[in-house]
Amino acid sequence: MAQYYEGIGRRKESTARVRLTSGSGKFIVNEKEGAVYFPRLGDLDDILRPFGATGQEASKYDVSVLVSGGGTTGQTEAVRLGVARALVLINGDYTSLLRKKGLLTRDARVKERKKPGLKKARKAPTYTKR
Repeated sequence: MAQYYEGIGRRKESTARVRLTSGSGKFIVNEKEGAVYFPRLGDLDDILRPFGATGQEASKYDVSVLVSGGGTTGQTEAVRLGVARALVLINGDYTSLLRKKGLLTRDARVKERKKPGLKKARKAPTYTKR
């Protein structure tokens, strides 16, 4: 078994387990090609931002991801955080570079719960005078 570095990223309801191994630049998400799993324009670039921030080439690493829960945006940002955390394990000097770009900060915003008597978390039913 090859040496790998693992980072776990979370965002909203999504959890991503990212493994980096030295390789040829393969990007596999839930046993699918990365571009197939994240077809939305810009998602793959967003995920690979930590490599650019540290000056590393994404083609030097094989990225293997297991992601579950949430929607597309949550999963994208969870994978990005996982990649950044795995890069920090490879070289601790990357911490300040990634921190400056905001790539190591866990985005804690989650959906607010629905309150009784309201339609959603804050949306009230339409007021009628008569």
